Amino acid sequence: MYPSVRGRCSCSRPRIPHSPQRQANTVGLVVERRRLPSEIDCLRYYVENSTDVLFERWFPCKDLGTQLVPVIKEFFSSEQYRTGKPSKDEPLRQPPFQLNGMHVMKPFVFREWVEKHHPELAGGRPVNVFGAQFETETALYGPGETEKSRHDTDIWIWQLEGSSQVTMDGQPFSLSARDSLLIPGQSEYQWQRSEGCVALYVRQNPERKSAYF
Repeated sequence: MYPSVRGRCSCSRPRIPHSPQRQANTVGLVVERRRLPSEIDCLRYYVENSTDVLFERWFPCKDLGTQLVPVIKEFFSSEQYRTGKPSKDEPLRQPPFQLNGMHVMKPFVFREWVEKHHPELAGGRPVNVFGAQFETETALYGPGETEKSRHDTDIWIWQLEGSSQVTMDGQPFSLSARDSLLIPGQSEYQWQRSEGCVALYVRQNPERKSAYF
């Protein structure tokens, strides 16, 4: 278990069971990866103090906010919840992919990481936050310009320091510190970043998607 406190961030690896515990009166930012129609998710409960599966449901996930609630309600009204034991009438299915055995990333202080990379950003070179092995591309950008581009997937820009201007489908958007902008897939955009700019760029890149193993 890794506690994530204010100002820390991490990237969840694919195919690793995880259970984020959010405390009352806290706010966190989660960027979910878009699922393909062929992919499915699993909500799973375990027998107390063990790794034995108590209850699980597999489903194609399009909207976590609406799809999880019915499954959670089903669990709390189930025999498994009442007895704390798996049901013989509901044999567990074979997972459609092999679970990932790599270590979970330990959360790090994002602000300290950004400050460490200020020299590279000031030189106009973007810095990859989590590496190039994930489908979700996360990078910091400093001063410079991104020429007219168009991608199939959405892009999210979060202005951390300084300012920048995005022209999207001919419409200009000025970003100051703490502003954010969503660029829908298939939109043409151009991004001009002023001196002192530090911005977080998040985009799904299906070309970097790893096959199940």
